[in-house]
Amino acid sequence: MVSRGRVREAAIAALKAERVRDAMLSITFVGRAAISGLNRRYLGHPGPTDVISFGLGRPGNRGAVIGDIYICPEIARDNAKRQGVPIGEEILRLVVHGTLHVLGHDHPTGASRTTSPMWRRQERILARVL
Repeated sequence: MVSRGRVREAAIAALKAERVRDAMLSITFVGRAAISGLNRRYLGHPGPTDVISFGLGRPGNRGAVIGDIYICPEIARDNAKRQGVPIGEEILRLVVHGTLHVLGHDHPTGASRTTSPMWRRQERILARVL
């Protein structure tokens, strides 16, 4: 799939693109059941999803960005097949996507998701690491 180094590179690229100098991110890969549990418990949504992020602190734009990102490779694999892209590319996309969420970016749900400013930013950052 994707090496630990490439995952790190994608997260750092997103942080640099957003001019974040100090950050502590954990990126955890979990199965379908675990991501479903997180999705239900913290977001109130049933079923699995591809990525869930939690921004844990950056008081008043000072101090370190702290966040947790959970990625489900099984769902990423489904996404990759549907979009006709390699699984590694989709995993890196989710790393960038999750990092942007930790930094406070958001996007609409539904069809307009992929035309949102956050999605465009994500794809520009992803292009730098592919």
